[in-house]
Amino acid sequence: METPTMAPGSVPEAYKKKPRIHEQVIQSLLFVAAGISVFITAYIIIELTKESWLFFGDPEVTLWKFFTDHQWQPMIGEFGILPLVSATLMTSFIAMLVAIPLGLMVAIYLSEYASERVRGTLKPILEVLAGIPTVVYGYFAVTFMTPLLQNIFGNNVVDVYNTASAGLVMGILILPLVSSMGEDALSAVPRSLREASFALGATKMETSIAVVVPAAFSGIAAAIIVALSRAVGETMIVALAAGAGSNLTLNPFKGAETITGYIVRISGGDISYNTIDYNSIFALGLVLFLITLSLNYISRRIVEKYREVYE
Repeated sequence: METPTMAPGSVPEAYKKKPRIHEQVIQSLLFVAAGISVFITAYIIIELTKESWLFFGDPEVTLWKFFTDHQWQPMIGEFGILPLVSATLMTSFIAMLVAIPLGLMVAIYLSEYASERVRGTLKPILEVLAGIPTVVYGYFAVTFMTPLLQNIFGNNVVDVYNTASAGLVMGILILPLVSSMGEDALSAVPRSLREASFALGATKMETSIAVVVPAAFSGIAAAIIVALSRAVGETMIVALAAGAGSNLTLNPFKGAETITGYIVRISGGDISYNTIDYNSIFALGLVLFLITLSLNYISRRIVEKYREVYE
C-alpha cells in the first residue's frame, strides 16, 4: 500500500481540525494587550485635545500669538511658545551632539572590534547608565557639570542654571539608547559583506566605516531619531538644571525653560483648576505629543526607505 504524498508546505487535515486552545488563549491575550495600548493612546489624545481646547478657547489666546510671540507668561496674557520651543530644541541639539558620535563609536566598537568577553562586560554597564533615575542626572548636571563649565569658561559667562549643562547630561542619558540600537543594527549586517570587503583588500576600519555603517543606515537613523524623541521629552534634567522662566536666547550658557520644565514647574505649584495656567499645561503637552509623533513618523519613513533586506 502506497503512502499518500503531500504537496510541499501543505498541512494535514487532522492538524487543521485539531483545536489548539493554548494558542487561541495566547493570541487573545496578545490582541487584548494591543487593544489596551491603542485605547490608552487614544484616551491620552482625547484628554489632551479636550483640555487644550479650553486653553485655545480663551478670548485672549490666538494661534498666531501662540506660535509667533516671544514671551510665555500666561498669567499676564503672554502666550508665545517660541521661548519654550527654542530651549527644548537647544537642549536636545546639545544632547545629540554628545550622544550621536559617542554612541556610534561605542556601537562600532562593540559590533566590529570587541571580543565576546568585552562585549558582555560593556553592554551591562551601558544598560546601568540607562537605568539611573533622571532626577539623579539632574542633580549631577547642577552639582558637577555646571561647576565644570564655570571653571572652563568663567562664572560670569556660565549661569548656575543653563541649557548647556542640561543638554550635556541628557546626551549621557541617551547615549546607551544610541549605542545599543546602533550595535543591533550593525550586528544585523551579514558577515558576507565584511568578508567581501576584506577580500578586496580593505582594512577593518575601512570595512566598518565604508561598508557596515552604510548597510545599517536605516537602523542607525531610527536609533538617532528615537534618541531625539527621548531628549525632547526629557523632564527632570531640564527642570532641575536648565532654569525656570521663559527666555528666548541662543546662548547655551544662559538659563531657559523648556516645555517639559514649564509643565513640571506649573504642575508642582498651587494653581486652580480650569485657569489659563492650568489649561496651558495641556496645550504644551499636545504640542510635545505632536513633535514626538512627527519624529516617530519620520523614523518609520526612513526605515522603510533605506531598509536593506538580506537573504
